[in-house]
Amino acid sequence: MKKNLLLFAFSLFATIVSAQEYLHCGADEMRIATLKANPKIAQAVIKRDSLLEIFTKKYVDDFYQNRSTPPTYIIPVVVHVIHNYGSENISDAQIKDGIDILNKTFRKQLADTASIVSVFKPLHADCGIEFRLAQLDPNGNCTSGITRTASTLTYTGDHAVKALIHWPPEKYLNIYIVQNAAGLAGHCVWPADADSIPAWDGIVLTSSYMGSIGTSTYTQSVALAHECGHYLNLQHIWGGNNVPNFYYYPCADTAKDCNIDDLVADTPPTIGWLTCNLSGHSCGNTMDNVQNTMDYSYCNRMFTYGQKARMLACLNDTIAHRNNLWQTANLIATGVYTTPGPLCSADFTSNKTVVCQTAGSNQVLFTNTSYNGTFTSVQWLFPGGTPASSTAASPTIIYASPGVYPVTLKVVNGTDSASITKTNLISVLPNSGAAYPFTEGYESTASLNGPDWFANSFDTINDWQLTSAAACSGAKSVMLDNFSNSMNTRDELISPIINLSGAGTLSFRFKYAFARKDSANADQLQVYITKDCNNTWIQRLNLVGAALETSPLQSTPFTPTLASQWQQGTVSIPATYLTSGFRFKFVFTSNGGNNIYLDDINIDLTSGITDLNELISELNLYPNPAADPLTLHFTNNSVKPLTISILNVLGETVADYGKTIYPQGENSMLLDTKNLSNGVYIVRIADEKNGISKRMIVNK
Repeated sequence: MKKNLLLFAFSLFATIVSAQEYLHCGADEMRIATLKANPKIAQAVIKRDSLLEIFTKKYVDDFYQNRSTPPTYIIPVVVHVIHNYGSENISDAQIKDGIDILNKTFRKQLADTASIVSVFKPLHADCGIEFRLAQLDPNGNCTSGITRTASTLTYTGDHAVKALIHWPPEKYLNIYIVQNAAGLAGHCVWPADADSIPAWDGIVLTSSYMGSIGTSTYTQSVALAHECGHYLNLQHIWGGNNVPNFYYYPCADTAKDCNIDDLVADTPPTIGWLTCNLSGHSCGNTMDNVQNTMDYSYCNRMFTYGQKARMLACLNDTIAHRNNLWQTANLIATGVYTTPGPLCSADFTSNKTVVCQTAGSNQVLFTNTSYNGTFTSVQWLFPGGTPASSTAASPTIIYASPGVYPVTLKVVNGTDSASITKTNLISVLPNSGAAYPFTEGYESTASLNGPDWFANSFDTINDWQLTSAAACSGAKSVMLDNFSNSMNTRDELISPIINLSGAGTLSFRFKYAFARKDSANADQLQVYITKDCNNTWIQRLNLVGAALETSPLQSTPFTPTLASQWQQGTVSIPATYLTSGFRFKFVFTSNGGNNIYLDDINIDLTSGITDLNELISELNLYPNPAADPLTLHFTNNSVKPLTISILNVLGETVADYGKTIYPQGENSMLLDTKNLSNGVYIVRIADEKNGISKRMIVNK
């Protein structure tokens, strides 16, 4: 069947709402608005589509006359995961599963093809088209064919994501995985439009429609094959729209305009289906091809021979350079000429890098992510772990002793081998940490890479670091060089274990300083807590944009030089989190702002921060680290008797200076430390119910 209609440049697959209901596809309206606003683009698209249609008609006629078996067409693919560190950042395994289902759909290899309605089984075609993840990037470097880019554009998922990263479309099919593909399951730019706007060429897919594992299901996995059909110039099975007149035909249109067709001879006229009604019929048919990949039925199983011929025509035309994708030179350039390809790189991931030795909290899952090829053997070494070695692809290892341990992986692919060792990868913390009160001013902290504090970066740009350039009190703090950070980088700063078991109401306070470059910056600081070392984190504080700002806009790198540029943050701790495995972490997400600093962290017994401010407004120790004696300086706001004491890291009192009514205002006193061993201690000032603490170092 034939018609002179032009379909949309990017046909969008409707999002599933439930087993029986789907959202209407709104991309047609979007494209019509674009074409009305850009008549030159509209004319270019119409011209290119006309040329492609002339070539397609001739190719299809020859296809049916020849009946020869064409060669297998291989299309190099790169999958760009656009994420904001959420569930949309799907695993390599889920992506590969999606590519596998895609290939089985195109090659007539799905396990459930036997369920195809008998009348359409003779029309079910092996399209002879395969999609392979690229093994060489545009610069000829080794790649897994999967890239990952952090961006909040994952939430909108329109054409803008393609500006983040876009490999040459004449060499690769670019597939983008996002959290939300413009409110749809996916969308694709068609050849005529891609030839007019090459920067838009590619497919955008919501992460929950990729593959059958992880965030997706087998039912939803049909979306990718549907979009690849559009990529290769297939219309929806119910037909399309006439672009010159700017109208379209939605799926299951109750007007039942059966004169509209999909330009494929062996697909019966239909109005389209939003449900898997295998006995459904419309337009006078005995039965509609409801299981066709280009319908909306979500029981898609097949392409017909007519659809195959139309896709092969697209792959042999110069429009949008689809004819270059499968050429031998391009397959060699993208590394997919042979399968499996040569071993390229050894690599692996772990679901945790910090665990506690407590049973149930000390297990780490490792996954081999080496590429490329099929590995004949995998050899792991786990010093400090049980078992100490493994040949499994994804072993689970138990770490029972505190310490910091490396992990080594060696992979073998025939005669090729590669190995990688990640030093200081796994940190195992003791069952229980220091007792409250907990205080940290970073004066004596030697490293943020363990064994106490851990800086965890989700990128390779910048990270939390110790600094003496600024401090709320003392001489040091921690800072993140956010001035030179890229957008949407994410960095964590994770505390040591603190034993809060048996505590009553606690106050968690810290000081921070931050400036923005521009009023539009929406940088974010979050505080999370866990009660079981590293297993379950909950958010307790979220400061964004102006709410995080402590200083006016700064066009140069920000360094706080005034006390007024520091503000206090407070975090509530639920009673159920008062455990021996308590930890907290700061999570900073960049949005183009300036530097951020943290200092003076305190977790102490208190009835509220107001009471603490009424008690003591300033507490300093110097010199710190100190020999003997140590000067304690504080500003007293209370008329109550105060107790000054020194505690060890276990919370035990090692020096008690008694209960005294101190004058209001500034006070100074010497603390005798000659009987204390070298190490970390806590100086505490408290009344009968409130207290404030500061860490000190004795170093004689």
